[in-house]
Amino acid sequence: MVPAIMTTAADPHPQPMSAAACPACILTPDAARLARAVSAAQQPALREHLIVSVPGMHCAGCISTVERGLERLDGVRAARVNLGLKRVMVDAAPGLQLSDIITHLANLGYEAHELDADALGPEQNDPEGRALLMRLAVSFFAMMNVMLLSVAVWSGAEDATRDLFHWISAAIALPTLAFAGQPFFASAGAALRAGRLGMDVPISLALLLSGGLSLYETVAGGHQAYFDAGVMLCFFLLAGRYLDYRSRSVARSAAQELSALEVPRATRLDDGVAQEVAIAALAVGDIVRVRPGGRMPVDGTVIRGESELDRGLLTGETRPVQASPGSIVCAGEINLTGPLDLQVTAAGQDSSLARMTALVALAESGRDRYRSLADRAARVYAPLVHLLALAAFGFWLWHSDGDVRLALNIAVAVLLITCPCALGLAVPAVVTTASGKLFRKGFLIKTSTALERLAGVDTVVFDKTGTLTLGLLQPLGLDQHRPDDLALALALAQGSGHPLAQALTQALQARNIIPTVLCDITELPGHGIQATADGKIVRLGRADWVGAEPPAGTASFLQTPRGDICTFGFADHLRPGAVQAVAALQAQGLQVHLISGDNAHAVADFAQRLGITQWQANALPTQKAARVAAMQANGQHVLMMGDGLNDTAALATADVSIAPGSGLDAARVAADIVFLGQDLAPLSDALRLARQSRRRILQNFAMAAVYNMIAVPLALAGLASPLAAAAAMSLSSISVSLNALRLR
Repeated sequence: MVPAIMTTAADPHPQPMSAAACPACILTPDAARLARAVSAAQQPALREHLIVSVPGMHCAGCISTVERGLERLDGVRAARVNLGLKRVMVDAAPGLQLSDIITHLANLGYEAHELDADALGPEQNDPEGRALLMRLAVSFFAMMNVMLLSVAVWSGAEDATRDLFHWISAAIALPTLAFAGQPFFASAGAALRAGRLGMDVPISLALLLSGGLSLYETVAGGHQAYFDAGVMLCFFLLAGRYLDYRSRSVARSAAQELSALEVPRATRLDDGVAQEVAIAALAVGDIVRVRPGGRMPVDGTVIRGESELDRGLLTGETRPVQASPGSIVCAGEINLTGPLDLQVTAAGQDSSLARMTALVALAESGRDRYRSLADRAARVYAPLVHLLALAAFGFWLWHSDGDVRLALNIAVAVLLITCPCALGLAVPAVVTTASGKLFRKGFLIKTSTALERLAGVDTVVFDKTGTLTLGLLQPLGLDQHRPDDLALALALAQGSGHPLAQALTQALQARNIIPTVLCDITELPGHGIQATADGKIVRLGRADWVGAEPPAGTASFLQTPRGDICTFGFADHLRPGAVQAVAALQAQGLQVHLISGDNAHAVADFAQRLGITQWQANALPTQKAARVAAMQANGQHVLMMGDGLNDTAALATADVSIAPGSGLDAARVAADIVFLGQDLAPLSDALRLARQSRRRILQNFAMAAVYNMIAVPLALAGLASPLAAAAAMSLSSISVSLNALRLR
């Protein structure tokens, strides 16, 4: 058990929380269930396969530490780390408690949360990415071989030799087009069935016609075949498609991750007998016990016990809140000190955490309004390509007195020369180049349109704790206290798991303080810890408990054997580069806002330190999202940066969002960009690079437009063969890629 050792000026005499104080919901009482049928669902589940989120893992050393550490725990049969997802899959013997695993990981130095395997669904091994990469490799191999055969034809091979090379090319190219072109054919078919023209329709038509016309020329003994043009076109397009896929492959559903964070099981008291059951088996009126260190599995009312709650997961507030009989608690809050018995008021899909999950899912669906510049250009470009090819075929069929072969050759040349290969590469090439540069600055781009949206940002909204700060409380002014008082404080605090006690313990142990020897140590949940020293009572805890006046900020109070009161104030450290980042953003003309769930005094003081004039305190998760939505309704383009569960709805609502790598899994998944570093100073560079990237994308579109203005008239006039058209198309694709590389 851990003692409560914190108080604030705003809360000198804490009262039980009311329903209105619930941070994520407004609860309505329901009648308790009068009878319950005995069923298998009520029996304790055998828990053999567990998934635990460990966001603090970063390297191969972490993998070894976690896996070997867990395998030394009695009851763990095997442990396997997925570093990419920051998860550990544990094969455990029946009867092993999840709390034992989480405690063991904490002793190894890693914070952990249980994930619900049913909510996460089966793990996938990226079959789409592997399929694209395999098709890209096949098309590259085929392109190089067909090009070698084409060189022989261009060098003067004639008659039987030329026909043989054409047939060998056909044997390589046609199966390649049929296999490697599947992504384009499938997409084009879906578009046509939906009655629309997408970018993949002209691409598919160009691939089919180039292969079909080349086969016709080969059968007819013609002098030219264009297998190399078709395979080359397929390769360049697959390269663009794969680059686009990789830029989005790490993005997953934040709503799914939030669902997995919900506590899947709870300890229900049936006539005083504790029984572990699934959350789905709970009903309104049931009695649930939550042990110290556990997360609230349901919304409910405390009927027995006193403790303190960490609401940071939902509100971002750093101060624990006292809970006693009559207090309202919400799913997702963490019980810090004594055990609590709750009467369930909402569980499962009716809980506050589930409603927040639904809010995030709704906000994520709003992202569908974002379309890449390439998609928007393709909506205009694709119909124009078909019209030009059809017009060329009709004109030359009429002009050549019905020469279908000539008309078809020119139509294919028009399709190849206007094929949106450069358009398909314009965005992925820039995004991939910029993503690599940003990664070296500590930013991981997750979504394909994130850079385009980041370039349009004019307003930046920050969360406070864990975003602009490191989320690590540090005691202030320790040098002002007597050495014997510091030794006494360490003796009381070192056995506690309370956040402030841990911070005080670490700071005093770093000074090599020797703790005082105490007797009769007793913890009073919700108040603090007391002991006997030299026959006198000493206490460490809340201000009202030790008889002190509460200060303006977060503090713990020590009552010494002399009867004196020592105050230990705490402050969170600024994240390195936070001041520079805010100043640089303001210098670029951006509006900077601070929205936090912390109290008004702490937020006001923090905003003043950073030079932020627009701030909001005591903000609930729904209020954060609503504030962002209101800014968007005003025509502002908002960048949101936050690290907690309470920020996920706002992250999903904003035009573009960033989450620190140290943040909660759900926040990192909801964000478009993950910031992997500690120093925030590069944030302004990221926005500057995003604007440069947008300029490069627009330049690529302009280059593609100029290319078409020159090449299309030549193709329409019959002055470009399909082979020349393919060469011109390749040249435009290479120029687009080289322009993107200028970002380096």
